[in-house]
Amino acid sequence: MRRDIAIVVFPGFQLLDAAGPIAVFEMAERFRPDSYAITVVAPGGGVVRSSSGVCLTAAPIDSGRFDTVIVSGGTLAQVEAGQVDIASMLGGDAWRRAAGVCSGAFFLAQAGLLDDRLATTHWAAAERFRQLYPKVRLDADRMFVRDGKLWTSAGISAGIDLALALVEDDLGPGIARRTAQQLVVHQRRHVGQSQYSVLVEQGGKTGRFGDLIGWMRARLAEPMTVERLAERAAMSPRHFARAFAAEIGTTPAKVVEGLRLEAARVAVETSHLNLDHIAVSTGFGDPGRMRRAFVRAFGTSPQSLRRSASV
Repeated sequence: MRRDIAIVVFPGFQLLDAAGPIAVFEMAERFRPDSYAITVVAPGGGVVRSSSGVCLTAAPIDSGRFDTVIVSGGTLAQVEAGQVDIASMLGGDAWRRAAGVCSGAFFLAQAGLLDDRLATTHWAAAERFRQLYPKVRLDADRMFVRDGKLWTSAGISAGIDLALALVEDDLGPGIARRTAQQLVVHQRRHVGQSQYSVLVEQGGKTGRFGDLIGWMRARLAEPMTVERLAERAAMSPRHFARAFAAEIGTTPAKVVEGLRLEAARVAVETSHLNLDHIAVSTGFGDPGRMRRAFVRAFGTSPQSLRRSASV
């Protein structure tokens, strides 16, 4: 069954928002021929210039009915300037499912599709999104979100994760994993993973907490209270909690759980260690607590994730 994919662009769009999903569907098509056909579309069609100056040639936005419509993002000024025509397309019946990459979520929200639904967008655009679309249940901490036939993702590279999830939904985890391997994506990030993980890896916006993050990662099995982390950072607990949240964009507790989830997921997917051992070594203490964290973050249990990884 071939699925026609429309990648929607507009003047000033972010190139990777479009190119990332295009590459994913191209690779999946190689492994399962006649699964996807990709069309780049834009209001009016023609040559469309991205924010980097690189151009794509697009068909008119009303050029047909598509299985999946994926709207790229861009700067908020460019997004808001191009909303009318794109939102009109999304409001029709020219698609089976729709997705917004990064600030592409603004187009879905403008069309009223996300009212009373869960969604995400780039963390830097979250405040503006909430102001414009208070009816949307925005979770700016998520890498990508699926709510029924509507999908949204965090910033830029998260569009690759979203597209891989669409492929998995269509063709199964085996094809999605082979596609990720071909793209040299080390590990496909899961639906519940925090988009602040990049800031965590960098130690914050300025790198201020880089050494502390490394110290935390090396001691995941140990207690990680705010007081202990503050002492390590040579700060008072209150000052540390505020400074950490300002740098990373989320709380120390969420970062600790995120680091533990990351380590546990890798161990579950790539090793034969029993789940009790993984739970203890990554700081969850017992498999029940780890299972609840997995279900909350990834929407599945460690056992199910291990089975999927072996397919």
